[in-house]
Formats: sequence, C-alpha cells, structure tokens
Amino acid sequence: MDDEKPALMYLEMMLLTDGRFQVEGKYTSARAGLEHLARSKVDVVFLDMDMPEMNGLEAGEHIQQLNSDIRIVYVTAYSEYAIEAFEIHALDYVLKPIDPDRIAKTLNYIERSIPVSTMKTFGNWRVRCFGHLSFDDGAGNDRQLKWKTAKAQELFAYLLHHRERWISKEILLETLWPDYPKDKAMTYLHTTVSQIRKLVKEWQGQISVEYALDSYRLVIDGILFDVSEFERATDREPAITEQNRLFYENIIVLYRGDYLEGYDYPWAETLRSNLLERYLNTVMRIAAYDMGHGFERKALERLHFAQQKAPYSEEICRLVLANYALQRDFASLSRYYEAFVQLLHTDLGIEPSQETTSIYNQYV
Repeated sequence: MDDEKPALMYLEMMLLTDGRFQVEGKYTSARAGLEHLARSKVDVVFLDMDMPEMNGLEAGEHIQQLNSDIRIVYVTAYSEYAIEAFEIHALDYVLKPIDPDRIAKTLNYIERSIPVSTMKTFGNWRVRCFGHLSFDDGAGNDRQLKWKTAKAQELFAYLLHHRERWISKEILLETLWPDYPKDKAMTYLHTTVSQIRKLVKEWQGQISVEYALDSYRLVIDGILFDVSEFERATDREPAITEQNRLFYENIIVLYRGDYLEGYDYPWAETLRSNLLERYLNTVMRIAAYDMGHGFERKALERLHFAQQKAPYSEEICRLVLANYALQRDFASLSRYYEAFVQLLHTDLGIEPSQETTSIYNQYV
C-alpha cells in the first residue's frame, strides 16, 4: 500500500474506522510488501495498480505464488484494469476517487470470504479513553471493567497512554506511588500488575502486561484504541471534501468526551489538551465545509457543541458569526456576539481581539 498517495491514506483511515480489520503493514515498495507477506500471515492485501518496481498485477501474481489464500483487492483509477485483475483471482477492486459506500461493500465481501475460524475473536472490540475508560464490544455496547482498586485502573491507563512503550519500574513507582517507601510501593506495583493480568485474561493474550529488564508495557493485539485511531486520522489535515467528509464525521464521533475525562491523572493533561485541540480543529474544518455547501444549520449545531468545550475560543466565535451572516439572521448574530463579549469580560477580564471585533462590525 502506497502511504504517500491521498487515496490510499484515505483507504487506511476507512479501514481503521470500520474496525473489523487490522492494518498489518503499508509499503511504498512492492518488494518490501512481498517480503512482509513471506514472513507474516495476512488475509487481505490492497494493491495499487501504479507502484514502483512492478505494477499491481505483477505484484498480485507474486502474492498468489507466496500464498494463494491471500485475498487481493486492487485500487485503481482505471476501470479497464478490473477485468484483467479478476483473471488472477482478485477478490474485488476499488476505483479512485474512493467512495465510502463502495469501500463498505468491499469490506463486507472480505468479511464473508474469510472463514470464521481465522477471524480474531475480539477484532471488533475497541478500548475507549475518550470520556471514561471503557471497552466497546464492536456493537456499540460499552463495558466497564470491574477494577479491584483505583490504582489498577490508573496503572492500566498509564501503560495504555504510553502505547506499548516499555516503562521502567522506577518511573511507575514515582508516578503512581510517589509518597510510599520504595519497598512498599514495589509490593503495590506487583499486586496491581497481577490484578490487571487477571482482569484482562479473557482477552486470550490480545491484551497483556509484559515484563522485561525491570520494565513493563501493555500490549494490545488486534483490538482498536480510539485515541490511536483519532490521532492517525488527524495527523494530517487534507481539505474536507464530499469524498472524505463522512470519514471525518465518523472520526469526531470517536471523541465522546475529553481524554480520560473525570480522572485526576496529572500525567494525562498534556495529551488531553492536544487531543481537544485536534478535535476542535477538525470540527471547525467540517463546519466551514458545511457552511460553504448549504448546510449552515448543521454547521451551527457543530460549532455550538464545540464551544461548550472551548467557551473562550475566538476562532469558533468568528465561524458562528459568519454562519449567522450566511443565514442573514442578524438578530441572533448580535445576541451571540454580545453574550461572547460579556463572557470574556466576566470570566477573563478581557475584550475580544481586534480581528473578531472587525468581523462583527462587517456583518452588522
């Protein structure tokens, strides 16, 4: 998979959002991809027809020689390739620009083509850290784990926060038990790790706490993590288009609350602020697109919801003013601006910036 091409970046994000399948690798080189397939078990490969070294059809022939059970889905801008693709037993093909509904059909084909015995038992599950720490069973049902102690929950969240990186015992003791003598804190650490291992045992190794060289890490294999999904999708900021709008709407749905909301974890504050900023930026970009395409009311609803998260944001304020102006609702525009000015004065003792004031004056 060529991760430099916007169409295939979008495809990867669609796969991650769908949640039924795990992305095992992505390559700009066909040869590197074939080397991965030679040493790893993979069910499906998405192949771009246009690749360096060899084209998609040639790569498909090599894949069939390596393992004829691998299902191939071609991604192409040229529909005439489709007939030739099926001659080497491709499961399906997807045309560029990629259509979300068409991808959904392809993923259904893939799921039906894979024997049940090869599908991961917990492949649809997702660990959620937006809002309260919980698990989603893939059908939209939240499951709260019964943590034996608050420290067990915090240790799990802290290891998850570090995304499979090894964390030394010393750092864990300093972070979670800073006020205890070292020997007592060490006992608490060992006990808490044991509690977590018992709690996640039902995931049959897909969630595990590993130990090596006086360090621990949390490993999640084949189970989604809402924060990682959100970060991957918001690392880049392509223009919102009709093609990717639905994808980004699904991404902001992941943000059900602030990161580890309601937990007093000082170590989570920096990431919490960063994720909130990403969320607000994405909401504003979608709202701006909606305003430019006749969906002013939907955009206004998004912006009012976002402003509950960032009540003093002048960027959001300016978009709301522009929205009311588009709707020619100047009475609401004035009321909103006056309320915003009063909020800044009462809570922060400041006035709106000159930019915001100038925009308001242009509209009234």
